[in-house]
Amino acid sequence: MNTLKITTKVGAIMLAVGLSAASATSEPHRVYSGGFHATLKIGGELYEVLPDKFAQQLDPQTIVLEIQDEPVAQPICTVEDNRPLRQVKLSAGFIDIVNHISHAKAIDHVQPGFFDQYVRNLVQTCSGDTNAQPPNIVDPRFWTDDILNDQMSYFNQAVGLIEAINLAHHYLGHYAKYSAKLAEPDGRSIPINNYLTPAEWAAAVKAGAVDSLNCALACEGAVAFFEAVDRMPRRPAWTAYFVPPQENIKDLNKLLERYEQDFFHGRLK
Repeated sequence: MNTLKITTKVGAIMLAVGLSAASATSEPHRVYSGGFHATLKIGGELYEVLPDKFAQQLDPQTIVLEIQDEPVAQPICTVEDNRPLRQVKLSAGFIDIVNHISHAKAIDHVQPGFFDQYVRNLVQTCSGDTNAQPPNIVDPRFWTDDILNDQMSYFNQAVGLIEAINLAHHYLGHYAKYSAKLAEPDGRSIPINNYLTPAEWAAAVKAGAVDSLNCALACEGAVAFFEAVDRMPRRPAWTAYFVPPQENIKDLNKLLERYEQDFFHGRLK
């Protein structure tokens, strides 16, 4: 399946999950508070907790948005007034899918099994099953303040860790090492995770976990996001923006949970 088809299908399911039931009911259109403004705020907070030797390598506005449906998170560097701007590019499709995965995880508290149902539908859709039926996410029970607070927490945690890992690729030197390989001739980006060694990926995950935990962002939301990716029998090409293609996500999530425990016991710095 090519990238364009995957992009279209992911966009379709996000739209369907958010809007399909609303068209058949009198329920108002729902909007998540987790959007580009939130991702900018998290990026700024991550920048503030970095040691000066790392922060000085980055642009203070660490996050830029790309308007595309495909989920993307990627370190980038542009030049402005002869000054390199080292940042992280996030796509609108990434923000969208994290919002929905986070909401499904939050709904699971009041309707156990909803997260599994959502992920199964996402897997079917990414696999080309046109008969996949999105779960009803517009039920008023799923839009209470408590659930939306959980949804926002999971969103912040997932976005925070993924931003932090990609910022680490800059200050750990990974982007500089692989930057020449990260674009197709037509300008489309290639995930840096396609080239990282296991040691480089591990270093970025650890650094990102420390930075996001220093911002009071736990790992549970990121674990839920990676779990959704792990359940895809054949991972779509876009998942390489978030984990290397051969990464064992179960081991990754156990590692993140251990890092969180170690951090709160003062054993991770």
